[in-house]
Amino acid sequence: MNTPAAPDGDGLAGVPPRLRDLRRRRGLTLEAAAHRAGLSPAHLSRLETGNRQPSLPVLLALARIYGTTVGEVLGEQPAEREPVVRGGEREPVRADGWTYHPAGAPGRAMQALRVVVPHGAQGDLVRVHPGEEWLYVLTGRLRLGLGDTVYELAPGDSAHFDSLTPHRIAAATPEGAELLFVHTLLQSPDPHPRPHVRPEAR
Repeated sequence: MNTPAAPDGDGLAGVPPRLRDLRRRRGLTLEAAAHRAGLSPAHLSRLETGNRQPSLPVLLALARIYGTTVGEVLGEQPAEREPVVRGGEREPVRADGWTYHPAGAPGRAMQALRVVVPHGAQGDLVRVHPGEEWLYVLTGRLRLGLGDTVYELAPGDSAHFDSLTPHRIAAATPEGAELLFVHTLLQSPDPHPRPHVRPEAR
């Protein structure tokens, strides 16, 4: 992966208002965004008013928090991507027993997959990471652990939760399960969101 070049002084004129707009779009206060980026609110305020130029590490940190790229912060126009992914067009990826079928374009803030979960694979693996996840069960039954609560989902059931909540996913039946899965690197503005699962826990 190529590392973005450090911006020069002439190319930074539009960065301060973009930083402010990106933060507001994410619903973050100056203090909250600064805390996540490891900056002081005064430092971030100076970046947003143009009184200080951001370093590349700071740009990378803020882009990650706002769910975007350094290129967008610098005002670059993203390359046009093909919006349609044809079935069978891309090879599935297999890892630790699971099979991942790409269902979205690469390089996006959201990752969409069709996932085949065999029984007994990765069931004890606890995941915690920034972002949000949404899943929809196609076949079989799925066991979803969110914190200390365990849900069992049947075909047609879905779940949407903050990925900072410790979570475990496993097939609940011997024949395994298949699901649609969407993950985003964007964090919800609420630092303590309540997991939302449809339907009620069984």
